[in-house]
Amino acid sequence: MQQRILLVSSADNGLTRRARLALRRSGRMVRTAVVTTSGDIEKAVETCDSDVVICPFLTVRIPESVYTRWPTVVIHPGPVGDRGGSSLDWAISEGEPLWGVTALSAVGTFDSGPIWATRTFRLPRLRKSLVYNGQVANAAIECILEVADKAADPHFRPLDQENAHRPISHARARRLMRQSDRAFDWASDPEQILRHIHAADGAPGVVSTLAQRPVRLYDAHPGRNGLDAAPGTLLGRRHHAVEVACGGGTSIWVGHLSIDLGDRWSCKAPSTAALARAGIVLGTIPTTTAAAAGAAGQFTDITYRRLGPVGEIGAVEFDSYNGGMTESLCRRLTFAIRAAACQDTKVLVVRGRGHAVFSNGLHLGEIEISPESAQQAWRTIRAINALCREILFCRQLSVVAMTSAGAGGAMLPLSADVVVATGHSVIDAHYRTMGLGGSELHSYTLPRRVGADTAHRLLEAAEPIDALEALDIGFVDHVGPDIGFDDWLTALASEYVQPERWLSTMKRTRGRLARDLADKPLDAYEFEELGEMARNLFADSLGFEAKRRAFLYKTPYPRYPEPRHPPPVPAMASPH
Repeated sequence: MQQRILLVSSADNGLTRRARLALRRSGRMVRTAVVTTSGDIEKAVETCDSDVVICPFLTVRIPESVYTRWPTVVIHPGPVGDRGGSSLDWAISEGEPLWGVTALSAVGTFDSGPIWATRTFRLPRLRKSLVYNGQVANAAIECILEVADKAADPHFRPLDQENAHRPISHARARRLMRQSDRAFDWASDPEQILRHIHAADGAPGVVSTLAQRPVRLYDAHPGRNGLDAAPGTLLGRRHHAVEVACGGGTSIWVGHLSIDLGDRWSCKAPSTAALARAGIVLGTIPTTTAAAAGAAGQFTDITYRRLGPVGEIGAVEFDSYNGGMTESLCRRLTFAIRAAACQDTKVLVVRGRGHAVFSNGLHLGEIEISPESAQQAWRTIRAINALCREILFCRQLSVVAMTSAGAGGAMLPLSADVVVATGHSVIDAHYRTMGLGGSELHSYTLPRRVGADTAHRLLEAAEPIDALEALDIGFVDHVGPDIGFDDWLTALASEYVQPERWLSTMKRTRGRLARDLADKPLDAYEFEELGEMARNLFADSLGFEAKRRAFLYKTPYPRYPEPRHPPPVPAMASPH
């Protein structure tokens, strides 16, 4: 009999979606319940016919009436012996070299139940959101699949924690981390400051002060040395990040923050946009090249390098904070790809920096904090479309390597000749839940790859797919290993450098492009998409404004509104 699993989660986040897809891929029947209270959990299991309840991400107490009736397993982002709701925050803040994930039975005391499975991993010096969606999520999925296997074994009994091996001997119960625990002095060593901001990344941020204004800090990066400025001084900006002086003549870069606007806190947004909203405008810190910027401790979110034994592969890497792409990033990435295509290389690889999230399309924080949010969203969608065009018509064979992605970020790679994904990628190939029709030339590129019927299903069902399904339907061309993906990608790109493969691929992809666009110009696809987007943005026809705010401020999502009467579509010049 097919095993039935109920996933109970406080949010349908990346880990929950990965768990659902992995369990279904392994042959189980899976149902997901998103809950906000203990009462919601009781309602979710009222008609429960599941064999086991698994909680991949839960912030509320599980009622005794639930865990005494069904095997109920909590996935805790800490090693054996660790307890508390700020487990990962403490580990990153204190610079732990090793950390873990534990699957344990729900009992009356948080994180103290018998153990079903556990994994240990090296803890990288990265921000919490990257660690959670990377190392923690990978370990959690392994534990969840092991739990499902053990739940089907009538002879299995979970191990009491008192009898379990503790790979991290000092793991213990810790209280919730407070802002007083996160606080730092700008005169401190930058490494210490970085750890504190990394540990609060995603949420809740670190409360501090910049330009005499209370702020919450996120997205921190190492800065420069040899500076002569008082700690806490705002030194300037580069792209969307601001540089802040620290102790010992050093600095850090802060890419995102929220700011006290007097009557309320702003949403989390690019630092320059958030400060400008409060009337604080900084000058730009100049640098000559991206390579020089990195060497000098300057902030850079786009890099270029050559790969392969004879350097015939160009690689453009970009960093979109948690997948959000600003207007500036899209425009600069377009210029970077155009410049890379002028090099004497045969293959151009475009990829996100790191292995957590490739892109989720529009940067909602930049849109929300703008005084003219609809206009900002319109400018950004036009910038992303220009980026898609640059990839589509690139003179070199283009390869886009994606990890998890959503909405416009999932459609962006489809402009490439070759699309590859990591094995753990989760792809939300739809816009619907955010109240947008979407653009990114998807009305051409998506059916071209998967067919009209599958394209319609992906857009309307609003359900994620995993990398293997993406491969099966033609959304991607190759799926690479999670471990060693970088080397695998270089080897794959080297294969496409070979004359026969290069020529056959270009004939196939560019030949079809020419035939398709002879029947219907690309401008026609884009104008149709932008017509719908204009109604979404300027008439709020699908509730984008309320859904965007619900996402940014973590409030309940509104129901889909009835479409409003569409306004006239704004006049548009050429989309180039």
